[in-house]
Amino acid sequence: MDYFNYKRRSTVDVPVGNIHIGSGYPVVIQTMTSTDTLDTEGSVAQCERIIDAGADLIRLTTQGRREAENLGVIRKQLRDKGYNIPLSADIHFNPRAAQVAATVCEKVRINPGNYADKQKRFEEIDYTDEGYATELDKIKEKVAPFYRLCKQNSVAVRIGVNHGSLSDRIMSRFGDTPEGMVESCMEYLYIALEEDFHDIVISMKASNTLLMTKAVRLLVDRMEKENMHFPLHLGVTEAGDGEDGRMKSAVGIGALLSDGIGDTIRVSLSEEPEVEVPVARKLVEYVAQRANHDAISGELYNEFSPFSTDRVETVAVRNIGGDFPPIVISDRHNIEDMSINTHFIPDYIYVGESVPSNFQRGMKAIVDYKNWEDKVDWFPMFMVNDIDKLDECTAHVKFLRVSYLDLTDEVISKIKSASKVVLILTTNHINGVGEQRAAFHKLLINGCKVPVVIQRSYKENLPEDIQLKGGVDFGTILLDGFGNGIMISNEGNIDITDMDSYAFGLLQAARVRTSKTEFISCPSCGRTLFDLQSTVALIKEHFSHLRHLKIGIMGCIVNGPGEMADADYGYVGAEHGKISLYKKKELVGKNIPQAEAVERLKELIKKHGDWIEPEED
Repeated sequence: MDYFNYKRRSTVDVPVGNIHIGSGYPVVIQTMTSTDTLDTEGSVAQCERIIDAGADLIRLTTQGRREAENLGVIRKQLRDKGYNIPLSADIHFNPRAAQVAATVCEKVRINPGNYADKQKRFEEIDYTDEGYATELDKIKEKVAPFYRLCKQNSVAVRIGVNHGSLSDRIMSRFGDTPEGMVESCMEYLYIALEEDFHDIVISMKASNTLLMTKAVRLLVDRMEKENMHFPLHLGVTEAGDGEDGRMKSAVGIGALLSDGIGDTIRVSLSEEPEVEVPVARKLVEYVAQRANHDAISGELYNEFSPFSTDRVETVAVRNIGGDFPPIVISDRHNIEDMSINTHFIPDYIYVGESVPSNFQRGMKAIVDYKNWEDKVDWFPMFMVNDIDKLDECTAHVKFLRVSYLDLTDEVISKIKSASKVVLILTTNHINGVGEQRAAFHKLLINGCKVPVVIQRSYKENLPEDIQLKGGVDFGTILLDGFGNGIMISNEGNIDITDMDSYAFGLLQAARVRTSKTEFISCPSCGRTLFDLQSTVALIKEHFSHLRHLKIGIMGCIVNGPGEMADADYGYVGAEHGKISLYKKKELVGKNIPQAEAVERLKELIKKHGDWIEPEED
């Protein structure tokens, strides 16, 4: 893979009804219904809305044989109305349902974590090699006949690995790791190849963007070494709703699309499924603009690992770099608005030529060097042609704006010899991600450990567009382990305090700085046991002030307890009208009436000393 120049990864083409998934075709956009699959009329109507939104493929929950059989009825009604969109069955826990689905639809998703293994109990099991091999034989006995049936009916299969539903068997041997996710997938791939079945698409999903991207990259590396070229389905599961769901999805999916990885995507939002489709389309189209771009000549730092989760080491300059979390610089050099959202206070504000009279006392201003004065809360911004003046400056932080092409050997030498310098790394390249990656690698190769703030410029008027583009551009670099801060510049009509909020949100989505409560909420589907959107809104209303916590909101138990292993507390649908509460992986309250569940969750958080009273308005 070329980290600096965009090109889609080469894969085989998998036919799915009247479409193909693979590198020879456009990236397929899909989503999933939230209706009960036994509700034929409701499911058909929602499928029509999804089709009108522009989806290429639709997945439906298929809990059992009845749902699988009714999927065939839904498919027929859509065909009778002139819709030929392929349908996919979503299977958990039920191989028999999968076999029925393989006779009535174009694609079946199975989850290796629960297709043949016992239901997850978070138990550690000490397997001998012989015992482990025996378990694999049992899996093959269940999976091989399913593959044969799919081959017979020309039905494609998605091997859909979820971090939240890895089996106890995999967890016992490989742990709660990306390596475990890869092994879970490979076991099912090997069985498919033994059956000479190749119409397979693979997904590796997690709510943690860092873990998800590393798992996918590990899988691609493993498959390439074994001469496998199956297409990949990308998604960040339990991404949430609103701006957080969009930015989290853009960070995780966008980082992999930037690598050229991904042949079909689903943006999983806790919103109506038809809303997901245009969001996914925007992500794909934004990254695809890089195709055939002007080549970027970069050299890969030989100690860099795309599989590492470590941050790249830099020196600390004041509160930037070193062990400090990445900062936010608010770019206000072209606007008069100096108001601040007290929940998302930028670390520095770039004001351009001079500090305005309405600048709030106590904030840190970055001023163009020619107008800089030696004041406590003023810091100079230099251009490359001012680099010789760095040593003349006595400021505690000196910001130097550079691009990749500016980083000549002479400039890097001056940066290394200067003190208290922070780089503002800019780019105007159509593949800015690739060019900024090249800059970071060049700094590493030259042993230059100065802190670097990533800067990108936009002209967006829609908040969603800046959330998605910013998520792709900044998220990709941050997930590589680079960047000690971000600076989002925008000439469009978006409120500057909202821009500051998005900057903090992007850092949180990339797992590098926490500034607000993280809600890990699943997209709605036919398994959801409560109204997801209203429930997410209710939980946010009561717990959004607990910025130090992660709270999971899960419609059912399929991925709930597993994905919530990354959350501090969990609210999970147990049955209709009943909720179970979790502390980490531990079930601490079962079958609580939904009307009482919010108060019980509040009591649980207080019991463990994590409650903070909300501030009065």
